[in-house]
Amino acid sequence: MRAVVYRGANDLRVETLPVPAIRAGELLVEVAICGVCPTDIKKIKCGTVEPPRVFGHETAGTVVRTGALVRGFKIGDRVALHHHVPCLDCHACRHRAFAQCTQYKRTGITAGFQPAGGGYANYVRVMPFVLPGVVKIPSRNSFVEGAMLEPVNTVLKAVKRLALLRGDTVLVAGQGPIGLMFTRWLALRGISVLATDLLQTRLDLASRFGAKAVFQVQPARQERTDKLNTVVERMTHGRGLDAAVIAVPSAEVVRHSQQLVRGAGQVLLFSHTKRGERAEMDLATVCVDEKDLIGSYSADFTLQDEVARLIFSRKFDVRPLATHQFPLEQTAAAVELAAHPTAESLKVIVNHSIEVLIAKGAMSQLSSRE
Repeated sequence: MRAVVYRGANDLRVETLPVPAIRAGELLVEVAICGVCPTDIKKIKCGTVEPPRVFGHETAGTVVRTGALVRGFKIGDRVALHHHVPCLDCHACRHRAFAQCTQYKRTGITAGFQPAGGGYANYVRVMPFVLPGVVKIPSRNSFVEGAMLEPVNTVLKAVKRLALLRGDTVLVAGQGPIGLMFTRWLALRGISVLATDLLQTRLDLASRFGAKAVFQVQPARQERTDKLNTVVERMTHGRGLDAAVIAVPSAEVVRHSQQLVRGAGQVLLFSHTKRGERAEMDLATVCVDEKDLIGSYSADFTLQDEVARLIFSRKFDVRPLATHQFPLEQTAAAVELAAHPTAESLKVIVNHSIEVLIAKGAMSQLSSRE
């Protein structure tokens, strides 16, 4: 089979590997679609893990072989995969801290080498402990929708960490694919969303996703910062934000958001995944003002049915987010675009069934469905 193998920092090579052999309790899935995730980008760009590996974990495809002990799946089933599934029994799981579970931290899908997701290969082996995370895709839905279950799940998990009431006001800083997912989830829950981004094209889409107000930021321009303060004051009648979601890895945005949230409000970090980064902070805002600074990472296995219902019903329509699809042989180019997005790019996909790049703007996709 063909696979894109990580051989070191910024070194992805198209190679021929054997099709994975499966055991009695496993599935073999032919990959159709795999999304490019920022977590994998960081590993590829920074060389934070040892090679060789085959990355790609936002995966959907077709079951082509089942182990003798597998029940509930058959050859031909169209499925979405989750590469991490918690044990649901350990101390971390009993506290619903699923991403801290020892089993959850194991990757249960591989195309060869050290398990790393494997979606950038033609076939993947799905191990027994992640079979509960395999979701069947209805016939009316696309593989792209299936591949989006995992990233949308991570966002819903984060939203549920926020103590919000209907009608509250929340800042979502950054309107890339993840930020737009936050905007949509919060809007569906009756929250007034203030969406910010550098790019007007993304703010236009945020409005279509339900943002009540949008604001184009310009770093290092004090007058724009002052203007944002005024917008927040007007939207909240001087009360301050109930919460802020930081979907960009900026310490300055975190500090400013701490100032914008009301007493006992919350600031949630979603993009600060690089260890060793430091930021100054007024700790009295946490203690005296009771402003919570919290984080959220990875998916919540117990939410997958709720996520599947909303995506497959298209109440949460993820299709406009997939703006660029690359063939497998151009995975390195897909990673590069996802790492350095353009004004028109959002979710970047590796599509195993195409031979040339497919690019379509998110706004035009939305317009064609109205």
